Amino acid sequence: MDTKNDTRKIPCYDKLQQRHRELLENPNKPVVSSNGIFTRYKNPILTGDHTPLEWRYDFDIKANPLGLERIGINSTFNPGAMKWKGNYVLAVRVEGNDRKSFFAIAESPNGVDNFKFWEKPIVLPQTEIPDTNVYDMRLTHHEDGWIYGVFCTERKDHNSPADTTAAIANAGIIRTKDLLSWERLPDLISNSGQQRNVVLHPEFVNEKYALYTRPQDGFIEVGKGGGIGLGYIKDMSNPVLEDEKIINHKVYHTIYEMKNGLGPAPIKTREGWLHLAHGVRNTAGGLRYTLYLFMTALNDISKITFQPAGYFMAPNYEETVGDVPNVLFGNGWIKNEDGTIYIYYASSDTRCHVAVSSIEKLLDYVKNSPQDKFTSGASVDNIIKQIEKNKSKK
Repeated sequence: MDTKNDTRKIPCYDKLQQRHRELLENPNKPVVSSNGIFTRYKNPILTGDHTPLEWRYDFDIKANPLGLERIGINSTFNPGAMKWKGNYVLAVRVEGNDRKSFFAIAESPNGVDNFKFWEKPIVLPQTEIPDTNVYDMRLTHHEDGWIYGVFCTERKDHNSPADTTAAIANAGIIRTKDLLSWERLPDLISNSGQQRNVVLHPEFVNEKYALYTRPQDGFIEVGKGGGIGLGYIKDMSNPVLEDEKIINHKVYHTIYEMKNGLGPAPIKTREGWLHLAHGVRNTAGGLRYTLYLFMTALNDISKITFQPAGYFMAPNYEETVGDVPNVLFGNGWIKNEDGTIYIYYASSDTRCHVAVSSIEKLLDYVKNSPQDKFTSGASVDNIIKQIEKNKSKK
């Protein structure tokens, strides 16, 4: 048979295409119930099923006569985000059935549905020691004109050759002008044992690049490290971190008592820099990841000015289920010119979601919600004060 002129299709080709198209074009709607601070959208915006069929199936009928999926995609999660040519783009962590993650760009005209992946995943240039795995890219359009992607690069810890789980994490750095061609810079150089969670501030600070960090002693264990750090780099082509200090500490019996880290790059507002972060605490059922907000001063990004008690967003019942249950993680958000904010987050390391708020609402929430006084009695006092205030207004 002349395979060049073979127009036959693998079995179920048309049904695959139809189901995939219906999934991508399925309209998303806001959930009716809301706390007034943000509004969730009903459907996940990206799952493993949203990835292109061409990534997963060999459509050559001679090579794949039974129409089997050749490359399985397990999940899509933890997307970085930015506005690009009027559309909403996400740098998505895509994990295959082989457990290896990679990055791919997905784009939507409205930010809440119709996300479609670009034709090919991002091809990461490699350093002298190749990445074993990569994940959780933050996108920052820096005032130097470059778009930076800062992500976690994982490699085997050869100091423990017999331990097949021993790993070393660091911050990988790439940059681009078009989201297509990426330049790989050296990995972050710091005094910390490991860095899994690093975010680039969008503006220079005293003519230096500012980076938010999460220093740890080990790949999983925070050890004596922990908290959200802040350090500075003089030259991104030689990214040596200097003057690293913790600006947002772990605190006993809070949602961030075990570890915490910044999500996306902060958003600049008239009141200060607005930060979205994740906090981790231990439970009888394992680790619980939630999201919280805080603000730092415009003239001093190391100074926290407001931080409400507790979490801003936690997984709802459906979001608690997945590969790593009871986890919300957010490392991408987009502010529109009208002040609307699209918050992109993942649930249980499985799927991507969107929630929508505004600068006005988030500033109100951060500034006027009670701060944590770190005791049950103080929490009750806050409720009593609100009850009495409401009684006086009747």
